[in-house]
Amino acid sequence: MSYLTQKTIKDNVSFSGVALHSGLNVNICIKPAEPNFGIVFKRVDFNRDNLVYPNFMNVTNTSLNTTIENEFGVKVSTIEHLMGALFGLGIDNALIEIDNEEVPILDGSAKEFIEKIISSGLVVSESPIKIIKINKEIKFEDGDRFISIEPSTLSLDIDFELKYKNPIISNQRNKVKVFEDDLTNVYNSRTFCLFEDIEMIKKNGLAKGGSLQNAIVVKDSEILNPEGLRNDKEFVNHKILDCIGDLYTSGYRMIAKIKCSQGGHYLTNQLLRRVFENKDNFSILEIKEKNLPHTLINKSLLRSIA
Repeated sequence: MSYLTQKTIKDNVSFSGVALHSGLNVNICIKPAEPNFGIVFKRVDFNRDNLVYPNFMNVTNTSLNTTIENEFGVKVSTIEHLMGALFGLGIDNALIEIDNEEVPILDGSAKEFIEKIISSGLVVSESPIKIIKINKEIKFEDGDRFISIEPSTLSLDIDFELKYKNPIISNQRNKVKVFEDDLTNVYNSRTFCLFEDIEMIKKNGLAKGGSLQNAIVVKDSEILNPEGLRNDKEFVNHKILDCIGDLYTSGYRMIAKIKCSQGGHYLTNQLLRRVFENKDNFSILEIKEKNLPHTLINKSLLRSIA
């Protein structure tokens, strides 16, 4: 058995909860899928035209979440935490049935997704995985924000920084090797917002399901959540989680170096669009076990799976 071949989950895994932005109660069921199936969402509240593929070209909204939409106008939003969990666990193939338009937020992180999928176990196929290898440096800038990607030998490295005027969030930076480092703090880090932004967010029809149970709220120099932070870089670590999930809309795991300053869903999506607009920018490689010294699954998560 090789962990460098395609994987799916062993048994159905179900989640229920409120959706962060719509406020709706949502049920999802992640089901095993055959090799080369990929990750596919299925809106079971529609009888037809209900498959939605989490591909960067299908992203239609990046305002406070990542939303994908098919050609018939069927949407699935806030996919990034679940996609980040699937990336980290090395899940190549899964059918995700969902009965409404938004993935439940759960506790605001990927923690519950990770734990339940691990408890299900994985099925390892004999079909080799494919990865994206970046060939050229590409940069996308938006004012003083930027994201760049460049070639890497064997790893996916993310260097991410936040710059906030708020004294609690302030300037945070973290660097991670996605396949090698212990990313527990990344996957456990929750979404966050400033207290003064909540009214405007809700006026825009968002965060209807937001609460201190699924988001960190910062007011001036105070964290309103009674339990405080889970780790001292929880803000930037959550942004790294979002970045990993959004990168998986490429359809593959990736070997690259990524640097980002004050980024988010929009920047990551724009970067992917620029990478894939020219075939010289990337290569898609079929991986054989002899090619890599690691499994393209995060090492700490692999210990939980094995």
